[in-house]
Amino acid sequence: MIKKARAAYVLQRLQELYPNPPIPLDHKDPYTLLIAVLLSAQCTDVRVNQITPTLFARADTPEAMVRVPVEEIREIIRPCGLSPMKSKGIAGLSRMLVEDHGGVVPADMAILETFPGVGHKTASVVMSQAFGVPAFAVDTHIHRLAQRWGLTDGRSVVQTERDLKRLFPEASWNALHLQIIYYGREYCSARGCDGTICPICRTLYPNRQRAAKVNKA
Repeated sequence: MIKKARAAYVLQRLQELYPNPPIPLDHKDPYTLLIAVLLSAQCTDVRVNQITPTLFARADTPEAMVRVPVEEIREIIRPCGLSPMKSKGIAGLSRMLVEDHGGVVPADMAILETFPGVGHKTASVVMSQAFGVPAFAVDTHIHRLAQRWGLTDGRSVVQTERDLKRLFPEASWNALHLQIIYYGREYCSARGCDGTICPICRTLYPNRQRAAKVNKA
């Protein structure tokens, strides 16, 4: 099956399973989404959603956040991991928003990527989920599934993003990013599927027989 046919099958199945995928991180505006996505690095969405109510009760705008000591931010977000780096990122980007952008999160990918603690993936999520701008945020989980389904042979998330953007209609990118994440969690986790178990893998996995032999070994 060629990549275009694989992509069409994936899109059809995921739209059937998750026609209206919700945004998994609790937020009320672009700023709180930006902070939540930053916190989600190497942390589960469930844990982030447990921590952000306490953080946002303390400060939920850039103007309020710049008045919170970095040490206090770090202590609040400690359960999310990487708290020294993330707390500095939250404090730094909040200051930049206040000083350079009137306290408003800009709907501009290039500007978002200049903020401390904000990489391409975080910026992509904010652009797509806060502003509705087509973007395809590829994390390690989407990278893993795209490889498993024969949609990319890229060795990096950068190449995988390029490949997926070529294969799928731009109008599908924002929902598809979430649909793949939900599918991976429910059906095709790293430990729960070896490429022979979940419905999409059983149809698309390019090396099903080899995976089955490895699984039996």
